[in-house]
Amino acid sequence: MNRSRITARGALALTAAGATALALAIAPAAAATAAPAAKCENRNNNTVAKLLECVTAEGAMEHLEALQEIATANGGNRAADTAGYEASVDYVVETMEAAGWEVSIDEFDYLVPVPTVKQLTPQSVTHPAGFFRAGSGEGTVTGKVIPVDLAIATPGGGTSGCQPEDFTTLDFSGPADIALIQRGACEFGIKARNAQNAGAEAVVIMNSGSAGNEGVPANVTLIGANPTALDIPVVSTSFAGGVALSAPGSTATVSMFIDNRPQKNVIAELPGINDDNVVMAGAHLDSVLAGPGINDNGSGSAALLELGQSMRKLKPQNTVRLAWWGAEESGLVGSNQYVAGLTQAEKDRIALYLNFDMVASPNYIFMVYDGNESSFEAPVVVPDGSTAIENLFERYYTSVGQPYDDAQFSGRSDYQAFINNGIAAGGLFTGAEQVKTAQQAEIWGGTAGAWFDPCYHMACDTLANVSMKALDVNSDAVALAVLAYSYSTELVNGVPGVEVPGGLLLPEPAGPEHTFAGGGGGLHDDHDHDPEVD
Repeated sequence: MNRSRITARGALALTAAGATALALAIAPAAAATAAPAAKCENRNNNTVAKLLECVTAEGAMEHLEALQEIATANGGNRAADTAGYEASVDYVVETMEAAGWEVSIDEFDYLVPVPTVKQLTPQSVTHPAGFFRAGSGEGTVTGKVIPVDLAIATPGGGTSGCQPEDFTTLDFSGPADIALIQRGACEFGIKARNAQNAGAEAVVIMNSGSAGNEGVPANVTLIGANPTALDIPVVSTSFAGGVALSAPGSTATVSMFIDNRPQKNVIAELPGINDDNVVMAGAHLDSVLAGPGINDNGSGSAALLELGQSMRKLKPQNTVRLAWWGAEESGLVGSNQYVAGLTQAEKDRIALYLNFDMVASPNYIFMVYDGNESSFEAPVVVPDGSTAIENLFERYYTSVGQPYDDAQFSGRSDYQAFINNGIAAGGLFTGAEQVKTAQQAEIWGGTAGAWFDPCYHMACDTLANVSMKALDVNSDAVALAVLAYSYSTELVNGVPGVEVPGGLLLPEPAGPEHTFAGGGGGLHDDHDHDPEVD
């Protein structure tokens, strides 16, 4: 295999003496057994060989078990603004403080929509209420409920509220009228704006009642690109709730408010000799409400915790900063607010950011963010230095005999705020809700025709939803990259460093497999939603 020598002060600095030790350290079978804990805790794991001996899948799994226990004890999830997330924060803080890192809490604003739908007559009942992710006004309205062209007898078959004419025969001249509209046929925002234009003071959009659309519409957008917010409160409810509200003589109280419930990022820092050159790596700590989030993203969080414990005695050249982000599942809130809160001088100190979001999918393929756009044109500007990060991860995979592919450099995870500010970034990904092809199953194993993560954003994202092999390989990849950059980021941002003790010998990249016919490269589109239409 062709091997190349990189400049002595580069991120892949080499010495002949370190070649054999490194090859042994990153051999695929190296983590078959857990490293002796006492040895790893008491020594300075300042070489790749030492560090990768101590970073194991078994160690990362211990952290995943702790996160699972937290979710189980707190309603089955670790989502933002829940007791499960607070307990997850406490666990990370305690773990990293015990490992000797300087730990701080970065608190940020977290704006939570609070909708209510309470029927007053002919019955007194509080119906389930949902919110739309953008576009509603705020306020409380108590008044009569006016149904608008509902198709209750034929669920899912109507066009309620899609045309202004749906409102012309209805009387919205009262001081407080609530339009009751049914989902279907056109964007929610068109329905709501037609109601506002007709004189309604509030809108309740009931679900359509068709198969799969009986409950409260979840995670939906009210209005699309370049939205103009409405002036009146707009909320949603279930099909059954809408049927009850459609009764003759119905009155109700509808409200929508935005409440600020501050949330937390956890930041852990290991000071370096050069404190003006900071190497950052991060993973989001929160889950979705539907489940415990053990792969998404307990896996990335656990890999960083395992690394943090193993680096406790390191004296790095560059400052190392690890982050566990909050409210990623709510729209990358924690990481975006963290970067927005930095001064320009503080941003300039950050040499690079590494992102680890879902690194142990059970039906995995190994993917690297495509910084050089060899497979996918990036929909964002790729900062200088990102290609060097991709190259390092590709060399690692090649060194352990693991084929890999590209994941689109899309910015649809916590690296978004960093690249928007010109900070070089890279990361790893093992796939979400895209279907594995027969070609991919032949290369990486697993099940063709199934999602890379069959429990993506579901209650079954538990300890059983993790590939130990992917966790093993990627925990080492995380460790190698952070260690390498803790000594030198010269190939990324031109700042000279020092050689990695023991050297760093990696082969030329084998190259991505190019198994994706379309865009995305396995990246989920959870934070890019089109307006909801039936």
